[in-house]
Amino acid sequence: MKKLHTLFPLSCLLLMVLSSCKKEIEPGMRLSIYEYASVDADGGTWDPILLTSATQVAVPAPSDPASAEYLAELAAVKAASASPTAEQKKLIDYWGNNGVLRWSEIAQMLVAKYFLLPAPAAQPVQTKYTHYYLWPDPANPGAYPQFPFSSPPYSSRAYAYLTAGTYDALIACWHYKYLYNRQAPSRYDAGISVLLPLSDLPAYPSEDAVIAGYSRTMLSWLFPLEAAFLAQKAQEHINSRLWAGTNTSSDLAAGDSLGTAIAKIFINRGKGDGMKNTLGTFAQYDSIYDAWAGKNHIWKSLEIPPRQPLAINFGHVLPWTISKEEVKTTFRLPPPPEPGSPEYEAALEELRSMTKKATKEEKQIAHKWDDGPSTYGPPGHWNAIACQYIHDATMNPLRAARVLAYMNMAIQDAGICVWDNKYFYYYPRPTNVDPDIKTILGIPNFPAYPSGHSGFSGAAATVLSYFFPQHAATFTDLAKEASLSRVYGCIHWRFDCETGVSLGEQVAQRAIAMAQADGADN
Repeated sequence: MKKLHTLFPLSCLLLMVLSSCKKEIEPGMRLSIYEYASVDADGGTWDPILLTSATQVAVPAPSDPASAEYLAELAAVKAASASPTAEQKKLIDYWGNNGVLRWSEIAQMLVAKYFLLPAPAAQPVQTKYTHYYLWPDPANPGAYPQFPFSSPPYSSRAYAYLTAGTYDALIACWHYKYLYNRQAPSRYDAGISVLLPLSDLPAYPSEDAVIAGYSRTMLSWLFPLEAAFLAQKAQEHINSRLWAGTNTSSDLAAGDSLGTAIAKIFINRGKGDGMKNTLGTFAQYDSIYDAWAGKNHIWKSLEIPPRQPLAINFGHVLPWTISKEEVKTTFRLPPPPEPGSPEYEAALEELRSMTKKATKEEKQIAHKWDDGPSTYGPPGHWNAIACQYIHDATMNPLRAARVLAYMNMAIQDAGICVWDNKYFYYYPRPTNVDPDIKTILGIPNFPAYPSGHSGFSGAAATVLSYFFPQHAATFTDLAKEASLSRVYGCIHWRFDCETGVSLGEQVAQRAIAMAQADGADN
């Protein structure tokens, strides 16, 4: 399809923005505004993920296009879009015509802002074995360290809730659009200036307002200190549709209400998914040390003072595409290599060599996929990649949300399985075994087997290969590169990475099976 504006690539701008995320959140990615490859008129019949049906949240019928009420709305849109200010035009361009991509970017920036390791407590909490660093308190999010700590487990869940719920909300939106079939304002008044491509989608309720209402509500729950910022962004998004001449006030109000209501349904799921227990308690940390005390070849924190292991209970969180029982059965990995075995010795020798002889290219790959504190994390890296392919495929917002939903559910579920295995085997990092192994990346403060980066990447690449089969080889190569980056950085054994990718690929098949059955590709 013809693109109306060709602007800077999404992923490049995003990476530039992230460098400034520690203090302020600023707009970054420039969206190309394009004509949709399709509008998916049957989208309201697709199966949602969590909603019982597309009609679970009611949307009242709109006023008749010939009514005095609607004619007044048309006049207001005509006035708003007749001569927008330079700032209003800038915001129309900023939001583009696929808000799913913009809100993904905002989520990535929030993750980067809150992905900060807490410093040692001034008065450490003394427990049986050592003293610990304090975690953020969701009941007091503004106290140091601020809530949330958006580590990879937290961020994988955040991306999943944002995108899965957006997908459900847009299925409902599409249902009501075609149920009521009220067209864009300019279809009723040709004198209205339209500053964005006009598709055949009915205008009521507004998909942009659905996205804004859902995203504002969900992200405010996940990042409570950013509620005012998110409210501002949502209002900008909604207002930009008036200035662009694409929606009336009732289109927007109905969409905002629908998105907000569906966000509350997903938040209710989140309150009971077990994530609040993920970081664990001091008593649980001591019980872990008790269980492994006296055993050789186990993971230990190398930080000074030692930091408690991260997300000890993430393996117990409610998954999206698999059952909690399967986490500990179907997706429980075989044991890692025993010390002294040929596979173990080969992996150890590889890292000893890597620490001395890593090539410039290998080091560059390690840093490319570092995704450590103050970045959007490994799941965010894959969201940035996915957004570029969605953008280039000129997908409408419903299609875009579908890709991101299944990818992020697979990423989180893979992470849940990875963390279950990590604490089941409590396998040491290479640096636990040989202190002469020098890393070029920060050493994550949790057990090695399997690699989280690899699990996230295997899952993401597999789902993206389903949606973009012509690019499957590229995604496979990227997942392999992301996985090997942990070997190049000397923070993982090769077998951590190979099993992690394989685990992620297996979990992703469940998400793909859901996608194949949701009616969108029939």
